[in-house]
Amino acid sequence: MIKVLQIGLGPLGQKIGRYISERKGVTTIAAVDKNPQLIGQDFGSLCGLTASGFPVQESVASAIAAQKPDVAVLSTVSDMERITGQLEEIIKHGIPIVSTCEELSYPWECAPELANRIDEVAKANNVAVVATGVNPGFLMDSLPSFLTAVCQDVESVNINRYQDAQYRRIPFQQKIGAGLSLEDFEAKKKSGTLRHVGLTESMQLIANRMGWKLDKTEDIIEPVIAQEEIKTKDLTVAKGDALGVMQTGRAYVGDELKISLQFKAAIGVPESYDEIQIKGNPNINSKINGGVNGDVATCAITINAIPQILRSTPGLKTMADIPLVAFFS
Repeated sequence: MIKVLQIGLGPLGQKIGRYISERKGVTTIAAVDKNPQLIGQDFGSLCGLTASGFPVQESVASAIAAQKPDVAVLSTVSDMERITGQLEEIIKHGIPIVSTCEELSYPWECAPELANRIDEVAKANNVAVVATGVNPGFLMDSLPSFLTAVCQDVESVNINRYQDAQYRRIPFQQKIGAGLSLEDFEAKKKSGTLRHVGLTESMQLIANRMGWKLDKTEDIIEPVIAQEEIKTKDLTVAKGDALGVMQTGRAYVGDELKISLQFKAAIGVPESYDEIQIKGNPNINSKINGGVNGDVATCAITINAIPQILRSTPGLKTMADIPLVAFFS
């Protein structure tokens, strides 16, 4: 039985807790969150399960006082600046980590000093660390990289992820700016608080696997504008306001466009799908009609990565570095 310490019990962390409860061979034995409203609550009850018998703790040390877990699942923040200290606290207890932090999925270019710091601490404590999720972590980086395994040559990679955000959790809808006026959308965009985190990291992971040295990357953020008022069970979007975001990533070697990623997440997108187009020998076109539900997939891949991070060599890893992740029961 794999014993899990869960850290971060927002909507995503709670769903991961429910998914773990449905699996054989893995169980949550302790939980941590900094939110005063959650500390002391029974973990199982918080996640909508039967009472677990252990309360949510405010620190890793207090959570593992009774017994040490085999692995930690960390679902807290998206950026390297804030995640680094959290990772170090866990690593120093000798606990491997699977995280949902988007910038951690490939931090070697955007945050090399922090990446090296985490890598060194992990190796010193003989544990492995990986970040995963549906995107980044799978659909727009590790999956297309794996699909090129049958190619003799690859000229370029193009990926499209379109999804109707009304079926995603509220924090996700807020993150993509659904319901904001265009002025508020632009203000949040400029502050860096409105964007899908991870496009640049996905491009860098793909380039690393292809052996491409990128000379330039772009991450362009634009609002998807409502042409009429739209109401969902969670919010009302007025005509002229933002339904969500269209984010485009481009990566160049010299002047040649090698990687193009289009991420459109907005209320009422008419067709949800995930599409990978590889130009090479042979050409590969793969399309998942209906798209992959991001909340379900992120929780599932986080759990499915647990056995592989336990098998991995020490250090900070990417999804391309650890043994192939697949469903387990």
